[in-house]
Amino acid sequence: MDSARFKELFLPYYRRIYQVAFKLLGNSEDAEDIVQETYIKLWERRDELSHVRNAEAFCTVITRNLCLDKIRSVRYDTASTDDERIALPDDETPSDIVERKDHNRLLYGLIDRLPDMQKKLILLHDANGYTFDEIEKITGLTPINIRVTLSRARKKLREQFMKHMAYGE
Repeated sequence: MDSARFKELFLPYYRRIYQVAFKLLGNSEDAEDIVQETYIKLWERRDELSHVRNAEAFCTVITRNLCLDKIRSVRYDTASTDDERIALPDDETPSDIVERKDHNRLLYGLIDRLPDMQKKLILLHDANGYTFDEIEKITGLTPINIRVTLSRARKKLREQFMKHMAYGE
């Protein structure tokens, strides 16, 4: 695929890609970075893109995955609007770090298996710190629906996490 065709197919989705990244990360600078990473990934795979049926959906999935990778990274603070990052405790041993990373990986794997709306609400509220009012504007759900859905998602995560931890012992 040549650059003219690439621009014609994928540049119209810039706004959509940015919105997805911003909603998940809550930070405009990081959202811009993800948009750039998305276009880089698309350009690197340009020879395979002729088989893509829905360019917008393809862009959105790549963007979402890049955002989730960023959120999953241990040092990313999703509530941060600057370059602030989470400071790790000085007394944390290497085994503590490995265990925490394993638990985080497990938790995000479990989140990824939740139904779409539960996953979206967990990421918006618990990972990105959006308020119920902000989530209501984004999703169109009422505050009561948001609370109930979050409660069910957390309960399911807790059960699955504990089940996995009990199985591992």
